[in-house]
Amino acid sequence: MSQIREKTVLITGGASGIGLLMGRILLREGAGCLIIWDKREDALQEAVSSLKAQGYQVLGYAVDLSDTTQMLRTLQEMQQASLHIDILINNAGIVVGKEFTDHSTADIERTMQVNALAPMLLTRSLLPKMIQQGSGHIINIASAAGMVANPKMSVYCASKWSLIGWSDSLRIELAMARTGVQVTTVTPYYINTGMFEGVRSPLIPISDPLKAAERIVGGIRKNRMFVRLPAIIYLLPLIKGLLPARWFDLVIGKWMGIYRSMEHFKGRN
Repeated sequence: MSQIREKTVLITGGASGIGLLMGRILLREGAGCLIIWDKREDALQEAVSSLKAQGYQVLGYAVDLSDTTQMLRTLQEMQQASLHIDILINNAGIVVGKEFTDHSTADIERTMQVNALAPMLLTRSLLPKMIQQGSGHIINIASAAGMVANPKMSVYCASKWSLIGWSDSLRIELAMARTGVQVTTVTPYYINTGMFEGVRSPLIPISDPLKAAERIVGGIRKNRMFVRLPAIIYLLPLIKGLLPARWFDLVIGKWMGIYRSMEHFKGRN
């Protein structure tokens, strides 16, 4: 069982959505300190104030993960404050939601930086201390879009495919070296938050944020290698492996409506 009690948790993108929900659940389960990173200072201050009012130890840092210099400077500030992270949840993410040819250079660079590069750089900075103490847990919130290509999500899919490959490779490395550090890769389908406002899914249910957060925390508690939600997502690797590509496009893309799910996407400004 993963030990949550008295641990210090860092959640990126933790001022709203499932990031904030996971933080609340972890605090209720006995986490000693919650550190929230988020680029939106107003949401960050509101989240920190609300949780502190309930008697929890919470710290907030305004960090834009697309700015590596700012991220490393914040890590140095935390180190100077003697803050050691036991549980890291790489939760922050962005999605542009348009055809690839409509992406600007900035769209592509920012998506890859926030969704893929920042989790790697943040983990690289925090991992040595975890290895030194022989314990720790890294949770990477990827996406089912890292397992299945989808129109109007090409760069987002690329970033999540990257995150999944890196996350599971890291898990294997740390296990082979007997470091005691756990890695959990999370691959959710759409979650009903502002990030995917306007998405439609005729057959596969869009996940409730609270239930998704509870499932992820359950995966942390049980040291699961993967958390996929809803449960049907566990079948995706098998289906994709068995079906020829054009059949997969027909069954998953057309009949199940996945390839049309982003047609009415609005997202968060």
